[in-house]
Amino acid sequence: FARMFVQVCLYFYCKCLWRCLKFVVRKLTGQCELQRICYNTKPGAARTMKIEASLKGSKSKRLQTSVNVHPDAIEKTIDDIMELKRINPDINPQLGVSLQACLLQIVGYRNLIAEVEKLRREPYDSENPQHEEMLLKLWKCLKPNSPLKARISKQWCEIGFQGDDPKTDFRGMGLLGLYNLVYFAEWDTEIAQQVLTDSLHPKYREVTKKEPSQLSKAEWEKKKFDKAIGYSFAIVGINITDLAYNLLVSGALKTHFYNVAPEAPTLTHFQQTFCYLMHEFHKFWIDEDPLDIMEFNRVREKFYKRILRQLQNPEMALCPHFAASESLINM
Repeated sequence: FARMFVQVCLYFYCKCLWRCLKFVVRKLTGQCELQRICYNTKPGAARTMKIEASLKGSKSKRLQTSVNVHPDAIEKTIDDIMELKRINPDINPQLGVSLQACLLQIVGYRNLIAEVEKLRREPYDSENPQHEEMLLKLWKCLKPNSPLKARISKQWCEIGFQGDDPKTDFRGMGLLGLYNLVYFAEWDTEIAQQVLTDSLHPKYREVTKKEPSQLSKAEWEKKKFDKAIGYSFAIVGINITDLAYNLLVSGALKTHFYNVAPEAPTLTHFQQTFCYLMHEFHKFWIDEDPLDIMEFNRVREKFYKRILRQLQNPEMALCPHFAASESLINM
């Protein structure tokens, strides 16, 4: 009963009292909610997310649908908002500029989800020469001094695929996984090659280290040189693509993109974010010092939660420290 009472009160507050409060504040300040947000909140995620919430929560259908317009219709949408809110654009010229920047980010984020989803749903096709060309480019970027002897080869395991033909490993993320791996290998070649090298090397442990599984000394002596303590680079890259995808579609990446993309976030922003996540996960994996690859899911989940906590800060921008993302830092 108490829970139902609280829910009823919240519903009444949101539907009635909150609208009454906004009406009173507008009468007192002479500014609508959109004006107050734009004038009192600095540009970035804090402002854009407040504008987005205000438009979606409006009782006006025209305002609610303004976050779903085509990018070419944004200017007309701004004019409609100003007219509906009875705001003189000549007296408030900066408001139109601020709203336009926010809508570009909001609409751009939605379009980015659609673009990423399209790539994720497109399967790898070995009969498609463009797909094959990208796969071969991945090998050349990661192993420039080791020519690939054949398209179907055990060599693919050297960069972290599971078998002789990588096409089977892209099923979960489709072309999106390949696009991200190629971007990382092509634009952050030195970092990607170093991460690949580290992932192949065994990690030498001290026998005296206490482990949760309480291995015997004999078992530990055998385990401490186990190369499985590393991980499969390509498979992890596809897995981190899935992590980045989930952050995107859940809306968690809005904080980052709204802070780093002055206008609409693009696929390049997403790929740069993937590079950052790969780099950070690699460091996180080393710091966690897992017993073996069977702990991957535990480490991944812990890493995912850490990134989520960071993105809850409206000031947060994932600031990569490598070449592909220098453009993000300079925006």
